[in-house]
Amino acid sequence: MRSAVPFLLLHLAVTVAAGDVTTLTATPATITRSDQWITVRWSNLPSPSPLDYVAVYSPPSSGDLDYLGFLFLNASASWGTGAGSLVLPRLPDLRAPYQFRIFQWPPGERSSNTRLDQDRDPLPDARHRAAVSNDVRAEGNGSRPAQVHLAFADAPDEMRVMFVCGDAGKRTVRYGVLGRREEEWEEAPAEARTYERRQMCGYPANDIVGWRDPGFVFDAVMKGLQPGRRYFYKVGSDSGGWSEKYSFISRDIEANETIAFLFGDLGTYVPYNTYFRTPEESLSTVKWILRDLEAIGDRAALVSHIGDISYAKGYAWLWDHFFEQIEPIASSTPYHVCIGNHEYDWPSQPWKPSWAANIYNGKDSGGECGIPYSIKFRMPGNSSLSTGTGAPDTQNLYYSLDAGVVHFVYMSTETDFTQGSAQHDFIKADLERVNRSRTPFIVFQGHRPMYTSSNYTRDTAHREQMIQHLEQLFVKHNVTLALWGHIHRYERFCPMKNYQCLNTSSSFVYPGAPVHVVIGMSGQDYQPSWEARPDHPDVPIFPQPERSMYRGGEFGYTKLTATREKLTLVYIGNHDGQVHDMVEIFLNDNSMPVKLAPKLIWSYMGIAGCVMVSLLVGILAGFVVRRKRDSGRWIPVDNEEA
Repeated sequence: MRSAVPFLLLHLAVTVAAGDVTTLTATPATITRSDQWITVRWSNLPSPSPLDYVAVYSPPSSGDLDYLGFLFLNASASWGTGAGSLVLPRLPDLRAPYQFRIFQWPPGERSSNTRLDQDRDPLPDARHRAAVSNDVRAEGNGSRPAQVHLAFADAPDEMRVMFVCGDAGKRTVRYGVLGRREEEWEEAPAEARTYERRQMCGYPANDIVGWRDPGFVFDAVMKGLQPGRRYFYKVGSDSGGWSEKYSFISRDIEANETIAFLFGDLGTYVPYNTYFRTPEESLSTVKWILRDLEAIGDRAALVSHIGDISYAKGYAWLWDHFFEQIEPIASSTPYHVCIGNHEYDWPSQPWKPSWAANIYNGKDSGGECGIPYSIKFRMPGNSSLSTGTGAPDTQNLYYSLDAGVVHFVYMSTETDFTQGSAQHDFIKADLERVNRSRTPFIVFQGHRPMYTSSNYTRDTAHREQMIQHLEQLFVKHNVTLALWGHIHRYERFCPMKNYQCLNTSSSFVYPGAPVHVVIGMSGQDYQPSWEARPDHPDVPIFPQPERSMYRGGEFGYTKLTATREKLTLVYIGNHDGQVHDMVEIFLNDNSMPVKLAPKLIWSYMGIAGCVMVSLLVGILAGFVVRRKRDSGRWIPVDNEEA
């Protein structure tokens, strides 16, 4: 009761005189490229409550309940006076103006809104509107290009660029190699595509609460690029306006080095409360990758995002936030993706094997059914699957590419991968034709993991099917590394073959099976617990199985570097930007000089004066002792997350 007295006095102190009107303004009225903030100010709000809020709308014609999100006014230090201000980071261009509205929410009044947030709590019901702001629009009214992102095209001397505009008018990309004057740049046309509300397959994607016009997605290919050179480019048109100038390093498939940044389940941060939690960790992932890109300078790199991309889940404007969020890295580095359950899954999707009754019948995509994913990205290859609804085909399902010394393969865990399927045929044929003299390492990627020690049992049948239908291909064709998302934590396994661990070191000669790593820790926060280990009942919280080499609960990403001798993968934590786990895999084939074997032994075994090392390496590689806590020192996962 003690807190009620000052609150009552506060109400008495801010009673607004009769005739005073609550005002609400938003500045700047036009958002330019240099504007980084939007300020919302209000005054003369009578009898303020801690639950009063300002809601965000676009377009301005939206009904009061159809807000994008909201902010409580008590985030302003002066809210109790009936006046204050809030500052939001720059909002993305939604090709329609924004508007802000203040609503009052009296203490003790329950929301009558039937829409719930992620925690199943009612959202504000927009019952007591107090003020409406002026409109805030982006410079160019949607005609300027936004959401610029790159990807490798099919040919090694090409680079794809995609971007969004509010109309389908003619757009191009202009580009030129470093040192060439802009007047001498090449030009390539951009093709426009879009999708419609009626093509969405369910709520909220096809409902007024979730649907916003996506604009037009433009796709252009820069051709004839010299390998390993820095190029500059811009997109747009003279009439609609041009983007700023960006640059990238072109692909060099003959390079002796590969650098990649890999993660899953990034998600989207938005600076207001909305239908689900929006952790800021996804911003940290982008920040640290930017740091690493600056450090490598003019060396080529790529980004790999293996499923659960934006977590829009039917709320269309979150895609706009997402692309604005990743543009600092995606406009300068090829950004490659594969499909996850939050892009695709819906009960009406065509593949429903009997063993997947509890896996593919959910509503994880929020009614998007892969359509925004298929239009907003375009990956190499031509994999596609009919939706059966008249909507555009689902694309970007499976493909592969070469980058330096690594052959990258991407799969869809959401569509048929079993033996006899088109995807299985592709994976088999692709692995069979890898040129190991040019790309001695193979990195395989998909969303749902083949191996994990999460206790999320719903996917157990799925994991068993992947082991049955895909693992033998991995072993037969010497896949080096298998990366997965879906589980929102980091976990590295030893090299696995039919549930058997082949080497427990963190640095070893390739033993004939891939290391599996779950890397879904880049932004989303919800995660089931780890599975318990039955043979250690005396150890507290969920000790690791023997096959699990390292697992952690910190947000972060992985960085891959590879030369012709070894591949290294490190796990970098967002909380400090430092390396928290590492695995090194050395080649063990005819292309690897024997002299690398003593390097391994001297570095990690400390054996001096070894004789006939080349005869012993095959025996010693299987017995290298990993630098990891032993079975008597299992550390609870809570310690990793602290």
